[in-house]
Amino acid sequence: MKLLSWNIQWGRNMDGDVDLQHIAQTIHQLDDFDIICLQEVAVNFPGLPGNRGDDQIAVLSASLPDYCMIYGIGTDVPDGHGGRSQFGNVIFSRFPVGQVWRHLLPWQAELSTPSMQRVLVEAVVATNIGPIRIMTTHLEYYSQRQREMQIDAIRYLHQEACSMSHRKSLPEERGGTFEVFPRPKEAILCGDLNFPATAPEHAQILAPFDDDTPAFHDTWSLLNPWVPHAPTVGIHPVDFVDQPECFDFVLITDGLVKHLKQHGSDAETTASDHQPVWVELN
Repeated sequence: MKLLSWNIQWGRNMDGDVDLQHIAQTIHQLDDFDIICLQEVAVNFPGLPGNRGDDQIAVLSASLPDYCMIYGIGTDVPDGHGGRSQFGNVIFSRFPVGQVWRHLLPWQAELSTPSMQRVLVEAVVATNIGPIRIMTTHLEYYSQRQREMQIDAIRYLHQEACSMSHRKSLPEERGGTFEVFPRPKEAILCGDLNFPATAPEHAQILAPFDDDTPAFHDTWSLLNPWVPHAPTVGIHPVDFVDQPECFDFVLITDGLVKHLKQHGSDAETTASDHQPVWVELN
Protein backbone atom coordinates (compact mmCIF):
# COMPACT_ATOMS: atom_id res chain seq x y z
CA MET A 1 0.00 0.00 0.00
CA LYS A 2 1.51 3.29 -1.13
CA LEU A 3 0.44 6.65 0.27
CA LEU A 4 1.51 10.10 -0.92
CA SER A 5 1.19 13.34 1.07
CA TRP A 6 1.82 16.75 -0.50
CA ASN A 7 1.04 20.38 0.25
CA ILE A 8 0.42 21.57 -3.30
CA GLN A 9 -0.06 25.31 -2.45
CA TRP A 10 -3.20 25.42 -4.66
CA GLY A 11 -1.00 24.28 -7.57
CA ARG A 12 1.28 27.31 -7.42
CA ASN A 13 4.77 26.39 -8.57
CA MET A 14 8.09 28.04 -7.72
CA ASP A 15 7.68 30.42 -10.68
CA GLY A 16 4.42 31.71 -9.18
CA ASP A 17 2.19 30.09 -11.80
CA VAL A 18 -0.80 27.91 -10.83
CA ASP A 19 -0.49 24.69 -12.82
CA LEU A 20 -2.53 21.74 -11.57
CA GLN A 21 -1.53 19.65 -14.57
CA HIS A 22 2.06 19.90 -13.32
CA ILE A 23 0.88 18.61 -9.94
CA ALA A 24 -1.01 15.70 -11.50
CA GLN A 25 1.87 14.80 -13.83
CA THR A 26 4.33 14.82 -10.93
CA ILE A 27 2.13 12.48 -8.89
CA HIS A 28 1.76 10.03 -11.76
CA GLN A 29 5.48 10.13 -12.53
CA LEU A 30 6.52 9.48 -8.93
CA ASP A 31 4.63 6.20 -8.50
CA ASP A 32 1.29 4.45 -8.72
CA PHE A 33 -0.17 5.50 -5.37
CA ASP A 34 -3.15 3.88 -3.70
CA ILE A 35 -3.91 6.86 -1.45
CA ILE A 36 -3.11 10.49 -2.19
CA CYS A 37 -3.46 13.18 0.49
CA LEU A 38 -3.18 16.79 -0.63
CA GLN A 39 -3.21 19.97 1.41
CA GLU A 40 -4.05 23.54 0.29
CA VAL A 41 -6.61 22.70 -2.39
CA ALA A 42 -8.94 25.53 -3.42
CA VAL A 43 -12.38 25.85 -4.98
CA ASN A 44 -13.38 29.24 -6.48
CA PHE A 45 -10.67 31.18 -4.65
CA PRO A 46 -9.39 33.85 -7.09
CA GLY A 47 -7.90 35.81 -4.18
CA LEU A 48 -5.03 33.34 -3.89
CA PRO A 49 -1.90 34.52 -5.75
CA GLY A 50 -1.83 33.29 -9.33
CA ASN A 51 -5.18 31.49 -9.00
CA ARG A 52 -8.02 31.98 -11.50
CA GLY A 53 -10.68 30.63 -9.16
CA ASP A 54 -10.98 27.16 -10.70
CA ASP A 55 -12.66 24.23 -9.00
CA GLN A 56 -9.41 22.45 -8.19
CA ILE A 57 -11.23 19.44 -6.75
CA ALA A 58 -12.90 18.87 -10.12
CA VAL A 59 -9.61 19.33 -12.02
CA LEU A 60 -7.69 16.94 -9.77
CA SER A 61 -10.52 14.40 -9.75
CA ALA A 62 -10.50 14.35 -13.55
CA SER A 63 -6.80 13.44 -13.46
CA LEU A 64 -7.45 10.68 -10.89
CA PRO A 65 -10.56 8.98 -12.32
CA ASP A 66 -10.13 5.67 -10.48
CA TYR A 67 -10.10 7.26 -7.02
CA CYS A 68 -12.77 8.09 -4.46
CA MET A 69 -12.45 11.74 -3.43
CA ILE A 70 -13.02 13.13 0.10
CA TYR A 71 -12.70 16.91 0.46
CA GLY A 72 -12.47 18.57 3.87
CA ILE A 73 -13.10 22.32 3.83
CA GLY A 74 -11.34 24.43 6.45
CA THR A 75 -12.13 27.86 5.01
CA ASP A 76 -15.58 28.54 3.52
CA VAL A 77 -16.20 32.24 2.85
CA PRO A 78 -18.26 34.37 0.43
CA ASP A 79 -16.50 35.18 -2.82
CA GLY A 80 -18.16 38.61 -3.12
CA HIS A 81 -20.19 37.55 -6.15
CA GLY A 82 -22.87 35.36 -4.57
CA GLY A 83 -20.74 32.21 -4.47
CA ARG A 84 -18.40 30.55 -1.99
CA SER A 85 -14.60 30.35 -1.84
CA GLN A 86 -13.34 27.16 -0.21
CA PHE A 87 -9.94 25.91 0.90
CA GLY A 88 -8.90 22.67 2.56
CA ASN A 89 -7.41 19.19 2.29
CA VAL A 90 -8.40 16.19 0.18
CA ILE A 91 -7.95 12.43 0.30
CA PHE A 92 -8.04 10.36 -2.90
CA SER A 93 -8.35 6.60 -2.34
CA ARG A 94 -8.31 3.76 -4.82
CA PHE A 95 -9.34 1.44 -1.98
CA PRO A 96 -12.97 1.24 -0.78
CA VAL A 97 -13.86 4.06 1.63
CA GLY A 98 -16.08 3.57 4.67
CA GLN A 99 -17.22 6.32 7.00
CA VAL A 100 -15.73 9.80 6.67
CA TRP A 101 -15.25 12.65 9.18
CA ARG A 102 -14.28 16.27 8.69
CA HIS A 103 -13.05 17.69 11.99
CA LEU A 104 -12.61 21.45 12.36
CA LEU A 105 -9.63 22.02 14.66
CA PRO A 106 -9.50 24.63 17.47
CA TRP A 107 -9.11 28.23 16.39
CA GLN A 108 -8.82 30.64 19.30
CA ALA A 109 -8.37 34.35 18.76
CA GLU A 110 -4.87 35.81 18.83
CA LEU A 111 -5.17 39.50 18.20
CA SER A 112 -1.62 40.10 16.99
CA THR A 113 -0.90 36.84 15.14
CA PRO A 114 -2.34 35.74 11.77
CA SER A 115 -4.16 32.41 11.75
CA MET A 116 -6.90 30.58 9.89
CA GLN A 117 -9.39 27.75 10.44
CA ARG A 118 -7.76 24.32 10.04
CA VAL A 119 -9.35 20.95 9.33
CA LEU A 120 -8.49 17.28 9.87
CA VAL A 121 -9.97 14.96 7.23
CA GLU A 122 -10.47 11.33 8.31
CA ALA A 123 -11.62 8.34 6.28
CA VAL A 124 -11.76 4.63 7.03
CA VAL A 125 -10.12 2.87 4.11
CA ALA A 126 -10.16 -0.88 3.42
CA THR A 127 -6.51 -1.33 2.38
CA ASN A 128 -4.79 -4.54 1.37
CA ILE A 129 -3.20 -4.75 4.82
CA GLY A 130 -6.49 -4.21 6.64
CA PRO A 131 -8.80 -1.31 7.53
CA ILE A 132 -6.95 1.91 8.40
CA ARG A 133 -8.09 5.39 9.34
CA ILE A 134 -6.39 7.78 6.93
CA MET A 135 -6.08 11.31 8.33
CA THR A 136 -4.59 14.38 6.71
CA THR A 137 -4.24 17.93 8.00
CA HIS A 138 -2.42 21.24 7.65
CA LEU A 139 -1.59 22.87 10.97
CA GLU A 140 -1.25 26.60 11.68
CA TYR A 141 1.92 28.21 10.37
CA TYR A 142 2.21 31.49 12.29
CA SER A 143 1.33 30.43 15.84
CA GLN A 144 2.96 27.70 17.93
CA ARG A 145 0.15 28.08 20.47
CA GLN A 146 -2.43 27.31 17.79
CA ARG A 147 -0.44 24.27 16.63
CA GLU A 148 -0.21 22.92 20.16
CA MET A 149 -3.98 23.23 20.60
CA GLN A 150 -4.57 21.57 17.25
CA ILE A 151 -2.25 18.69 18.15
CA ASP A 152 -4.09 18.20 21.44
CA ALA A 153 -7.35 18.08 19.49
CA ILE A 154 -6.00 15.54 16.98
CA ARG A 155 -4.74 13.33 19.82
CA TYR A 156 -8.14 13.55 21.51
CA LEU A 157 -9.93 12.67 18.26
CA HIS A 158 -7.59 9.71 17.76
CA GLN A 159 -8.24 8.54 21.32
CA GLU A 160 -12.00 8.92 20.78
CA ALA A 161 -11.84 6.94 17.53
CA CYS A 162 -9.92 4.14 19.23
CA SER A 163 -12.59 3.92 21.93
CA MET A 164 -15.22 3.67 19.18
CA SER A 165 -13.32 0.74 17.64
CA HIS A 166 -14.63 -1.48 20.46
CA ARG A 167 -18.26 -0.52 19.92
CA LYS A 168 -20.83 -2.83 18.30
CA SER A 169 -24.00 -1.70 16.61
CA LEU A 170 -27.19 -1.79 18.70
CA PRO A 171 -30.54 -2.91 17.20
CA GLU A 172 -31.85 0.66 17.21
CA GLU A 173 -28.89 1.82 15.12
CA ARG A 174 -29.12 -0.48 12.14
CA GLY A 175 -29.93 0.85 8.70
CA GLY A 176 -30.22 4.55 9.54
CA THR A 177 -28.23 7.59 10.53
CA PHE A 178 -27.31 6.03 13.89
CA GLU A 179 -25.71 3.00 12.25
CA VAL A 180 -22.23 2.24 13.61
CA PHE A 181 -19.61 1.49 10.95
CA PRO A 182 -16.21 -0.05 11.65
CA ARG A 183 -13.62 2.44 12.92
CA PRO A 184 -10.24 0.75 13.42
CA LYS A 185 -7.59 1.73 15.94
CA GLU A 186 -4.78 1.75 13.42
CA ALA A 187 -4.26 5.03 11.62
CA ILE A 188 -2.00 7.03 9.33
CA LEU A 189 -1.74 10.77 10.00
CA CYS A 190 -0.02 12.86 7.34
CA GLY A 191 0.27 16.39 6.13
CA ASP A 192 2.03 19.71 6.45
CA LEU A 193 2.37 20.09 10.21
CA ASN A 194 4.25 23.41 9.95
CA PHE A 195 6.96 22.62 12.47
CA PRO A 196 10.45 21.14 12.03
CA ALA A 197 11.29 17.70 13.38
CA THR A 198 13.32 19.30 16.17
CA ALA A 199 10.37 21.34 17.49
CA PRO A 200 8.55 20.50 20.75
CA GLU A 201 5.35 19.91 18.79
CA HIS A 202 7.00 16.87 17.19
CA ALA A 203 7.47 15.26 20.61
CA GLN A 204 3.96 16.37 21.61
CA ILE A 205 2.21 14.56 18.76
CA LEU A 206 4.29 11.38 19.24
CA ALA A 207 3.86 11.18 23.02
CA PRO A 208 2.41 7.90 24.37
CA PHE A 209 -1.17 7.87 25.64
CA ASP A 210 -2.14 7.01 29.21
CA ASP A 211 -4.46 4.19 28.09
CA ASP A 212 -4.37 1.52 25.37
CA THR A 213 -4.61 4.08 22.54
CA PRO A 214 -1.84 3.28 20.02
CA ALA A 215 0.75 6.04 19.79
CA PHE A 216 1.94 7.70 16.59
CA HIS A 217 5.41 7.01 15.16
CA ASP A 218 7.34 9.08 12.64
CA THR A 219 7.94 6.92 9.56
CA TRP A 220 11.19 8.68 8.68
CA SER A 221 12.62 8.06 12.16
CA LEU A 222 11.53 4.43 12.16
CA LEU A 223 13.51 3.75 8.99
CA ASN A 224 16.34 6.23 9.60
CA PRO A 225 17.02 6.31 13.36
CA TRP A 226 19.29 9.16 14.49
CA VAL A 227 19.38 10.59 10.95
CA PRO A 228 18.02 14.16 10.49
CA HIS A 229 14.82 14.30 8.47
CA ALA A 230 15.11 14.92 4.76
CA PRO A 231 13.91 18.50 4.14
CA THR A 232 10.54 19.12 2.52
CA VAL A 233 10.61 22.94 2.44
CA GLY A 234 13.40 25.34 1.60
CA ILE A 235 15.22 23.05 -0.84
CA HIS A 236 14.17 25.63 -3.41
CA PRO A 237 14.22 29.23 -2.13
CA VAL A 238 11.12 30.27 -0.14
CA ASP A 239 10.44 33.17 2.23
CA PHE A 240 9.04 31.22 5.18
CA VAL A 241 12.12 29.25 6.30
CA ASP A 242 15.74 30.35 6.66
CA GLN A 243 17.16 26.92 5.83
CA PRO A 244 15.81 23.62 4.46
CA GLU A 245 13.52 21.93 7.00
CA CYS A 246 11.10 19.03 7.22
CA PHE A 247 7.53 20.26 7.73
CA ASP A 248 5.76 17.34 6.03
CA PHE A 249 5.35 14.10 7.95
CA VAL A 250 3.73 10.69 7.75
CA LEU A 251 2.92 9.18 11.15
CA ILE A 252 1.65 5.65 11.75
CA THR A 253 0.26 3.86 14.79
CA ASP A 254 1.76 0.92 16.69
CA GLY A 255 0.17 -1.89 14.71
CA LEU A 256 1.40 -0.53 11.37
CA VAL A 257 5.08 -0.28 12.30
CA LYS A 258 5.79 -3.87 11.24
CA HIS A 259 4.28 -3.13 7.80
CA LEU A 260 6.44 -0.07 7.04
CA LYS A 261 8.88 -0.70 4.17
CA GLN A 262 9.78 2.66 2.66
CA HIS A 263 9.72 6.40 3.21
CA GLY A 264 10.53 8.59 0.23
CA SER A 265 10.45 12.19 -0.92
CA ASP A 266 11.05 14.08 -4.15
CA ALA A 267 13.58 16.88 -3.75
CA GLU A 268 13.56 17.82 -7.43
CA THR A 269 10.04 18.98 -8.25
CA THR A 270 9.27 22.70 -8.25
CA ALA A 271 5.52 22.21 -8.73
CA SER A 272 4.87 23.53 -5.19
CA ASP A 273 6.78 25.24 -2.39
CA HIS A 274 6.69 21.89 -0.53
CA GLN A 275 8.12 18.55 -1.65
CA PRO A 276 5.90 15.45 -1.85
CA VAL A 277 6.55 12.60 0.62
CA TRP A 278 5.34 9.01 0.50
CA VAL A 279 5.40 5.72 2.39
CA GLU A 280 4.96 2.10 1.42
CA LEU A 281 3.46 -0.50 3.78
CA ASN A 282 2.94 -4.18 3.05
